[in-house]
Amino acid sequence: MPRQSTGRDPQDLLPLTPAMFHVLVALADGDRHGYAIIQDVSARTGGRVQLGTGTLYGIIKRLLADGLAIESKRRPAAGEDDERRRYYRLTPFGTQVVSAETARLEEMVHAARATRLWRKVKA
Repeated sequence: MPRQSTGRDPQDLLPLTPAMFHVLVALADGDRHGYAIIQDVSARTGGRVQLGTGTLYGIIKRLLADGLAIESKRRPAAGEDDERRRYYRLTPFGTQVVSAETARLEEMVHAARATRLWRKVKA
């Protein structure tokens, strides 16, 4: 069942911190628990970003409060699950926010690539 629009403008939450952006991107592919988010961020960044648990759970607390993520009720099969884990999922508004941030970052990269500096870096 589709959710109603929140009436909020995703632009109001931008720019995101790099860590928050990475967590949202990790959730874009499906529900994940905390450790799986940490692993996904590390893998996507080639190990350049290593989230600590304190940082991660501070971000999750904010995502929940801002309505960007919810705690998921879906669970893996009992043999593949640890009942202590909490799984998180993006909300439709969270998807809008991460999409808006991606577009903002793409615009910044496009602007940088249009400069002489980019041509020097590439050479």
